[in-house]
Amino acid sequence: MGTFRVQIEVGDPQGERFLAVEALVDTGATNTTLPSPLLASLGVTPHTTTVFELADGRELELGVGRTWVRVNGLQEFTQVVFASEGTEPILGAVTLEEMGLAVDPVKRRLQPVRKYLM
Repeated sequence: MGTFRVQIEVGDPQGERFLAVEALVDTGATNTTLPSPLLASLGVTPHTTTVFELADGRELELGVGRTWVRVNGLQEFTQVVFASEGTEPILGAVTLEEMGLAVDPVKRRLQPVRKYLM
C-alpha cells in the first residue's frame, strides 16, 4: 500500500492549545509518534517508557505519554510516542482505531468506519 500524509492537530493535555502537523499515515506503526520537542512545547510528558522495534529490526526505548490529537474533525486523548527531534510525525494504528478511521489506499485518504462491540 502506498503511503500518504494528512494534517493533524496535536494538543496539550488540557485540550486548550493545538498545533498543526503533517503526519505520515502508517497502519504498520502501532502508535502515533511525534518529535519530543513538539510534545514538550505543549506540556506533554512521558508517563512510561516502552521498547519499540523499528522496520530494520533495531530496538529503541522511548517515552510514552497521552495527549489530544485531532484528525478530520475527530478528537481523541491518545497514546503518543516521544521520538527524537527531526523524526517525521506518524499517525499510527491505535489512534486511527480509537477515532474509527480506516485507510482508503486507492483514494489515499482516511474514512470513517463503524466500531463494533462483540
